[in-house]
Amino acid sequence: MMLEGGRKVDFDWLLDIAAGVSWSQLQKIILNPENFISLEISIEELEVIWKSHLTDQTPLQYLISKCPWRDFELEVSADALIPRQETEFLIDFALKKVIDINFGRWADLGTGSGPIAVSLAKSLPNWNGHASDISKDALELAERNLKSNVPTANVRFSLGDWWEPLKRWWGSFDLVLSNPPYIPSDLIQELEPVVKNHEPLIALDGGEDGMNASKKIILGALNGLSQGGWLILEHHYDQSEKIINMMKKNGMEEVSFEKDLSGIKRYAICRKK
Repeated sequence: MMLEGGRKVDFDWLLDIAAGVSWSQLQKIILNPENFISLEISIEELEVIWKSHLTDQTPLQYLISKCPWRDFELEVSADALIPRQETEFLIDFALKKVIDINFGRWADLGTGSGPIAVSLAKSLPNWNGHASDISKDALELAERNLKSNVPTANVRFSLGDWWEPLKRWWGSFDLVLSNPPYIPSDLIQELEPVVKNHEPLIALDGGEDGMNASKKIILGALNGLSQGGWLILEHHYDQSEKIINMMKKNGMEEVSFEKDLSGIKRYAICRKK
């Protein structure tokens, strides 16, 4: 089978995650075609998945219902956005900010399938955790992922819009992370079909300027964060200056940004006085 560019990458990924054939094993087969290798699923199943991906461009992650992220694996479905590699950096930035704090309270606003919540639960086992989402189905998915990866974690899941369901704990959050929907509405149709036709619109569409959710999160931080608490947001590639200015106008301190692997300002960071 001859595959080009992204399709070959996708097929290699499918072989690895669904069939259990690692990249190194695949290279050995390519070098020595006479060798045999065992697959964790049948070739017929593999073919059905691949044809479905090519025919209607359904994401492979949805077709096999799982996605690796950082050092663990998540169950994924069309109820939530597929976790992206660039969002992993939110965890790295966050852990650096609280490296000397043994106990605290964190929140993941708009948790989706729960990648941020699971990572924080693994990395900060002595902390109290909270994860909120407006989608009941996404929240249930996140709960399953937490139970399968960190079954003893102290994390509470709350249904509702951003800060609102966490009102009981306002003023006590030492660390808050979020990867909210941030794509401007008029750009949604320009996305690849594999994204716009399959991933939930509610997790993509950030409104006219792409910052509807970010504004709510930043404004809510004044009440939600503890004194000295950190807020870290992922945002669209062209929103950095606006997001940072908004944080400053809201009275936040130590406002800064971080770049993604492409050198684009993708993350905004601030701290409550």
